[in-house]
Formats: sequence, C-alpha cells, structure tokens
Amino acid sequence: MSQQKKGVLYYAVCASPPAQQAQDFVPLAKEDGWDVCILATPQATKFMNIPVLEQLSGHPVRSEYKTIGTADIWPKVTAMVIAPMTLNTTTKWAQGNADNLLLSQLCKGLGLGLPIVAAPCITGPYSRHPAFGRSLTLLRECGVHILYDPDNYPAPKIVPWEQILERLNQAAE
Repeated sequence: MSQQKKGVLYYAVCASPPAQQAQDFVPLAKEDGWDVCILATPQATKFMNIPVLEQLSGHPVRSEYKTIGTADIWPKVTAMVIAPMTLNTTTKWAQGNADNLLLSQLCKGLGLGLPIVAAPCITGPYSRHPAFGRSLTLLRECGVHILYDPDNYPAPKIVPWEQILERLNQAAE
C-alpha cells in the first residue's frame, strides 16, 4: 500500500458480471494512492451498487454526459482502467466510436497517451468474432495494456483486481 498520491484514475465499467464486484477494486486503488472516479456504460449501472461506489470513491458515478457549459465535477484524469470490458466496448473503442460517455473518455484517454489498462470479459463465442481479436491487436499497438487470460479466467471472470492494479502502477511509472 502506498500513502503517496499517484493521480486521478478514471475506472470504467461495462455491463458484464464482474461489474457486480466493482466495489472490490475501488478500495484497492484508493489505498494504493489513486483518486478514483467511476465511469459506467448505461447498462453497467444495472449491475453496480452505485451508492456504495460513490461512498467508496468520494465522487459521483457517471454514465451520462454533463450539461454543456457546466463545470466538470471530476478532477483531471491521469490514468484509466476498464474492467470488465465487453465485446461491444472493445470493438467500438478500437474504431474510435464515442457514442457514450465511457467510450468518449476512453477515446480521449487514448488520444492523450494516458496509461490505460483493460481487462476484457468475453465469453467463448463472442471472443471468436474476428473484430474482437483485431480490436485487441489495435488497442495493444496504441499502448493499451490488455489483461486477458481466458484460459485461467474464463468469462464471467476477469484477471484479479490485484493484477489489474499492479499493471496500472507499472504503466503509470
């Protein structure tokens, strides 16, 4: 555990079973020095305990754009984690599709060259779609740290939160 502040982490969550454990990642990241702000796809909010996440993070959970002309309620991002990441988000992000707040922020983070760690949660049939593999390759080429190990962590599992945090800290050095 680190007492040193590391920066502002935008933690993005997609609609997949591990979203139900999002509250397990937030305290780990905070104890390690990250100020955590949580983004969710609109569908992911149905998997998450929003009041608990807001209490743990100290920030409102966001899934919608802010009103134009209003001040941002979050501090400026310095790193990103997306876990779990779905097929839909993987392929849209790789294509530069920013049709929701989460994708918009991921596209922006990639353009800013931020350290980004992604942990897909994709079941077998979806993982064999050709767009998934191509999207992972492109995102890796763009510097995204992909943690995807379906042999050891088949969907609905993802790599452990501790491994995600470790890779984030390595990427942010």
